[in-house]
Amino acid sequence: MRAIMIDEYGGPEVVQIRRDVSLPFPNRNEVQVRVACAGINFMDVHTRQGKYRNSRTYPIRLPCTLGMEGSGTVTALGAGVSHLTIGDRVAWCIAWGSYAEYACIPAERAARIPENTPFEMAAAAMFHGCTAHYLIEEVGRIGPDSTCLIHAGSGSIGQLLIQLAKARGATVLATASTPEKRSVAKSQGADVAMPYDNGGFAEAARALTKGRGVDVVFDSVGLATLRHSMRATRTRGLVINYGSVSGSVTNLDPMELGESGSLFLTRPRLADHMRDAHEVQRRADAVFSAIGSNSLRIQIEGEYTLDEVARVHERIEQREQIGKSIVRL
Repeated sequence: MRAIMIDEYGGPEVVQIRRDVSLPFPNRNEVQVRVACAGINFMDVHTRQGKYRNSRTYPIRLPCTLGMEGSGTVTALGAGVSHLTIGDRVAWCIAWGSYAEYACIPAERAARIPENTPFEMAAAAMFHGCTAHYLIEEVGRIGPDSTCLIHAGSGSIGQLLIQLAKARGATVLATASTPEKRSVAKSQGADVAMPYDNGGFAEAARALTKGRGVDVVFDSVGLATLRHSMRATRTRGLVINYGSVSGSVTNLDPMELGESGSLFLTRPRLADHMRDAHEVQRRADAVFSAIGSNSLRIQIEGEYTLDEVARVHERIEQREQIGKSIVRL
């Protein structure tokens, strides 16, 4: 079968398409899936760069097949699998190997998808949709009285956070780097979209909340924004750092949280909010139901072949990618 693999960490040049890879067979508690579509995510870039080389949460090691999100049809069951059957239409994320014609994934990470949900949408929605869902519902606990600030509001997850927060009646401030990207954030429902302004967004957020600060900040940027996010947050508010695209903050003294108003700071990961098959299915059901009712809209920016994956990685690294893209197998 064909697969996209890496034998070493590095830039897009380490990506290899191989056409003679042996068909994988499921181990205990795994399922084999004929992949229909795979999502393309920044986590795939991070995997290729080696950012998870020592991770315990995401223990992906070399050599590996890229792609941590996908959709397809179950074609074989490993021992111990009882909640899925051959022929089930499923989608998954944070299980590597999706950039291939067949993948073996942990059965507990696979969620059945509704018959009226195309494979394309399932592959585009699983990772970003479930991420936005747990951040809004369980970490941020956003409700009608909430005011939140969402960084990278034009990004794939940022757009979904805006939609879900507005669906719960919250007031949403968003940041984005260009007027075009701020227009995207506004089109998703943000009440205000503003530039980062070298951290000036903190004063703007304070002004817009009459000096109080926002209840919750969703910060996927990291180094360039995190301390400014703390300045934008109300006393005893919450800063959620769920990404670090500008780099990680490695010198934060907990005393800073006290000085900023007894803030709460968390760095959550999706894996800890998809701990078993029941939680995975519950979260996926919520995402697919919202898509079905048109209360959650996901834009598929482009569809690519396996041969084009390296080029798409370059676009993602250069921040040229806004909407979600998929690989069609």
